[in-house]
Amino acid sequence: MNFSLNDDQRSLVAAIERLCEDFPAEYWREHDDRAEFPHEFHRAVAASGWLGIAMPEAQGGAGLGIVEAALMMRAISASGAGMSGASSVHMNIFGLNPVVVFGSEAQRQRFLPPLIAGREKACFAVTEPDAGLDTTRLKTQALRQADGGYRLHGRKIWISTAQVADRMLILARTTPLEQVKKPTQGLTLFYTALDRAKVEVREIHKLGRAAVDSNMLFIDGLEVPEEDRIGEEGRGFEYILHGLNPERILIAAEAIGIGRAALRIASQYAQERVVFGRPIGQNQGVAHPLARAWANLEAADLMMLKAATLYDAGEPCGIEANAAKYLAAEAAHDACQNAVLTLGGMGYAKEYHVERLLRESYIPRIAPVSPQMILNFIAEKALGLPKSY
Repeated sequence: MNFSLNDDQRSLVAAIERLCEDFPAEYWREHDDRAEFPHEFHRAVAASGWLGIAMPEAQGGAGLGIVEAALMMRAISASGAGMSGASSVHMNIFGLNPVVVFGSEAQRQRFLPPLIAGREKACFAVTEPDAGLDTTRLKTQALRQADGGYRLHGRKIWISTAQVADRMLILARTTPLEQVKKPTQGLTLFYTALDRAKVEVREIHKLGRAAVDSNMLFIDGLEVPEEDRIGEEGRGFEYILHGLNPERILIAAEAIGIGRAALRIASQYAQERVVFGRPIGQNQGVAHPLARAWANLEAADLMMLKAATLYDAGEPCGIEANAAKYLAAEAAHDACQNAVLTLGGMGYAKEYHVERLLRESYIPRIAPVSPQMILNFIAEKALGLPKSY
């Protein structure tokens, strides 16, 4: 296997790193403190043409693969932007994959160019308060109307960027659960305008990544025209599944970036901070945790790239994508925690940024699926053990 990037991939990473230089760590600290969406960063990524990195060229995208998208997201996160930077553009990179794959040509022409150009922002509305990870049990209803359209009622939770979004990709039940043969049937996917007269967006105040909002949605009579339905009625669950592996790969890449950013800060501090006449990095008690964190991040990076390569080749990659997300999230959290401890009291200070990265490192551990559920999946699919849920 070739573990080196090709010239185009190296150029891509270099271009993203140059773009991120205009948005230093102080920019992200300020936006986190003010809980303010990084609109300037979003516009810069759009202006450079990177919002459509994995979208079709026919709609203005770059037509590249998940490998390139992962390299981009890793570079953004590693710049010091962390999950704040990554999450501000994350939906554009993978979120509309169901529209790309299962939408009509008319829908792709209508929906993708505004997103790629940065004129519109989107959110991903699937998770619900009661259903959690059991998506088949969601309760949001889409009732068919006489004109062929739908009227939606229900609640969604942990919906990122809904405060600034123009549209949402939303999964709703069109056939009651008790009337379908399988729980996965009867769910329908829509990509439609977020009409705030019919959708109350209530922000959830949280531990980290305040720059990118998380929300609960209360949907009461949202009118959705038939032309906003993606694919066939009742097949939304399988459409959503198509995007799960790319999402896990990109989350892994973002986690690796956070870990690398924290290690960079900690290593520099450990070289410069002198106590008892020697830099603290000369002490193995300081050096070894950082060295272990580096090794774990690099191992996770290889799994992430393997999963992305398999996906782009059209090969099965569910086990690898889930393993990459698990390994990267754990390695990133360990790296951030050790960075804070390396800086000691200053690690607790916002001035050095590692406390922000540590807070954000919980996100890839928790979302979009818990580490316990990933281990359940690997135990079943990779080891052949009985399903536990």
